Amino acid sequence: MSAIKESVDIARRPEDVFTYVTNPEHLPEWQESIVSVRPVGDAPLTVGSRVVVTRRIGRREVPMTTEVTELDPPRSWRLDGIDGPIRGHVKGTIEPIAEGERSRVTLSVDFEEHGIGRVIGPLVIRPHARKEMPQNELTLKRLLEGGA
Repeated sequence: MSAIKESVDIARRPEDVFTYVTNPEHLPEWQESIVSVRPVGDAPLTVGSRVVVTRRIGRREVPMTTEVTELDPPRSWRLDGIDGPIRGHVKGTIEPIAEGERSRVTLSVDFEEHGIGRVIGPLVIRPHARKEMPQNELTLKRLLEGGA
């Protein structure tokens, strides 16, 4: 299956957007299904850092460990799931627009499914991600543009 990809333009400089979206503490603020985030180790994030993200999936809260595999400020980052039956692979890019005064944020998520994940991934997780991603990006836009 192909990755789910969404973009949003934000009236903030790429550096500001990158700093916000790559700070794990902010994830529950703009991602609807995230219940909590716990960095494994000290901040700031670097390639190799790990974060335990607990998401609400249906009625369950499921912790998942992700690892930072790319960090190229203020242009891109990548997080890869390393455990569980469904491992998310998230790639984020920030493109400067309007002479660097605005940013185009593109998020792409794909899933690696193991065991029971091969069943619930296509039936539950992918449809939920397709529905949630555009809403998450609009929330991110609202927060960063000061509409909170």
